[in-house]
Amino acid sequence: MLIAEIFYSLQGEGELTGVPSVFVRTSGCNLRCNWCDTPYASWYAEGEPRTVAQILTEIASHPARHVVLTGGEPMIAKEISQLAAEIKKLGHHLTIETAATVAPGSITCDLASLSPKLLNSAPDNRLGLTWRKKHETLRWQPAVVRAWLDAYPWQFKFVVAQPGDVDELEGMLASLGREIPRHKVLLMPEGVTLEAIRARAGWLGELCKARGYRYAHRLHLELYGNKRGT
Repeated sequence: MLIAEIFYSLQGEGELTGVPSVFVRTSGCNLRCNWCDTPYASWYAEGEPRTVAQILTEIASHPARHVVLTGGEPMIAKEISQLAAEIKKLGHHLTIETAATVAPGSITCDLASLSPKLLNSAPDNRLGLTWRKKHETLRWQPAVVRAWLDAYPWQFKFVVAQPGDVDELEGMLASLGREIPRHKVLLMPEGVTLEAIRARAGWLGELCKARGYRYAHRLHLELYGNKRGT
């Protein structure tokens, strides 16, 4: 499969923020989020082919119990189910970070980190109409999201750019017909720099307090800045 990078770092987002983890970032994505912070794994799909055995060897070289499959969109990567199963056989806790546009099937997973995309993700005119339509059609798949919710422990992560985004995501969650405790919904300020996320942190934090959601800081930006391998 095409791998953009494998690295050992601290989880920067979600319920496991701060936990030492090995990240396996697959390359390739079926969406084109305008604010994507890993364009080398989505818009441009850089990387090198690696076998499952090679990936497992790299994971084993790091002293971490937690492994994260991310992207891009890891669920479209070839052999992803085999890789997940082999990672679990080694005794790791496995998180899959996904936009929840692809059904899980029977993939091995300890934590499904679901990040459906809001309207704020729509690609601009850097892309042609075909890709813009594809993104809008795929970005929200309620049946797929329900399949993940029904099969695995989960968390929701939403990228929020403006207060109105929260009204939008509340409508999306309501349409699922599932009980969604608000503490399982993490709201992250949109931005790839500390300045950008801090500009949104004040009002987003207050909004989380008012509505019961979890504010999700982006620890990796605080510690390392916006660079690869972190």
